[in-house]
Amino acid sequence: MSDAKIPNRLFAPARQDAETAKGSIRTPQTEDPAYRLAFQDMDFLLREDLRPVRFQLELLKPELILEEAGIASTFVFYGSARIPEPAKAQALLELAEGDEARRIAERLVEKSKYYDEARKLAQIVSQVPRDAAGRRQFVVCSGGGPSIMEAANRGATDVGAESIGLNIVLPHEQAPNPYVTPKLSLQFHYFALRKMHFLLHARALAAFPGGFGTFDELFELLTLIQTGKIEPMPVMLFGEGFWRRVVNWEALCEEGVISPRDLKIFRFVETAEEAWDFVRAFYRERQHPTGGDPLDGPSD
Repeated sequence: MSDAKIPNRLFAPARQDAETAKGSIRTPQTEDPAYRLAFQDMDFLLREDLRPVRFQLELLKPELILEEAGIASTFVFYGSARIPEPAKAQALLELAEGDEARRIAERLVEKSKYYDEARKLAQIVSQVPRDAAGRRQFVVCSGGGPSIMEAANRGATDVGAESIGLNIVLPHEQAPNPYVTPKLSLQFHYFALRKMHFLLHARALAAFPGGFGTFDELFELLTLIQTGKIEPMPVMLFGEGFWRRVVNWEALCEEGVISPRDLKIFRFVETAEEAWDFVRAFYRERQHPTGGDPLDGPSD
């Protein structure tokens, strides 16, 4: 018995049975959709009744991919899909026709500096060393689209680092920006699951000027920290002038609907260097939830 080899498993792997099923004899029975293996039956998987299963699949697949890639934590970038890099913003301004179009183009030129700041910040955070277990820390994670999202992935590419893109299926055609690492380019159907994956590994987050999508993502994060559903992390809002113009933070306090301490959940910053200094100070001052400082590399 000492020389006997005990098998690791008794049941045939699903992949093996899926291949075997392809060779089924063609009969009215085998041709009917009812005969398909459940996990290969797209009509079945897309039924309304299977929504909970699709939730689980969309939660599980990205998590397994990131785990297999050795990613321990991420640095998340939120921001507009409409702010071009400075040269393109200037070109759009020159093409603008009409007063209103020109005013909007001028504002985009003003905000285009944040494309460069996002790119620079991504370059900085992408050079954080691996931890003692060899896992990667502060991997850049964006929505995978254009503009600020592109800048983040581009910054990681600049320094030879991999980065994550979390795309979402939308009615209008879109594709991941070319700087997302292909094996870390993920696509979602459910906004809720996408937002969860933004935060599951997040240990710092930078929010740049943006619209409804950025507001949705940012305010969910602020609510989660405010209510204690997740541990505090460095949350930086780039462009104090923009954020104070579009949100009257003090009025929320004056109306009694948030507490003054809630305004300490985030910090306004203007540059990549300022943001990185804040992140470093944050983790120097408190114990990280995982039991260590994610900025520490392997010990000598």
